[in-house]
Amino acid sequence: MPRVSAKMRARAASLEKTNNSLDTSQEKRGRGRPARMLPSEIRGRANNFRWILAQVWDRLWPLLSNAQNDQEVIDSFLAGANPYAQEFVPSLANLIFRVLRERKFPKRGEAQINFLADSIAGLGYVAPRSSRDICEQERTKEKCANHIMRYEFYVECSCGFKGRSRNHACRKCGTKIDFGFPTIFGGIRGLS
Repeated sequence: MPRVSAKMRARAASLEKTNNSLDTSQEKRGRGRPARMLPSEIRGRANNFRWILAQVWDRLWPLLSNAQNDQEVIDSFLAGANPYAQEFVPSLANLIFRVLRERKFPKRGEAQINFLADSIAGLGYVAPRSSRDICEQERTKEKCANHIMRYEFYVECSCGFKGRSRNHACRKCGTKIDFGFPTIFGGIRGLS
């Protein structure tokens, strides 16, 4: 029987440990209850609701502002948001009524649309305040996504400077780079 080195035995033992199905079946999460909805799903629904409510808000708001119970919310959506009413009622009528009665409900039209859409995007699985917070976090994350903040050119200038440009100009004498065509960095040549 051939002899196996200690290193090979250790490597084989580590491979057996990693193949344990209990270790790979679940990804570790933070503490607490498992999420019922993905944050990106909530934000996407909120964006959709914002667009729909913006289309019908002029007809819907006068009816919705006078609603005193869930049934009146349903009636106002059926009358004021006709092609889109099935997106909201009857399933979200109670949630919409509670959001409309919140102390911090805005006074201006666009803010009302955004507040209502972000609040009900969680469909009641998530509290309205948490739903708004999730939407805000997701939009902030989207704004902070990787993008180029600045780009530089290496220049060799007639003043003798060789190296990186600063604001599309020579660092030593300040001579601007001539791109030879109108760009976002300057106007049309000869006019600026």
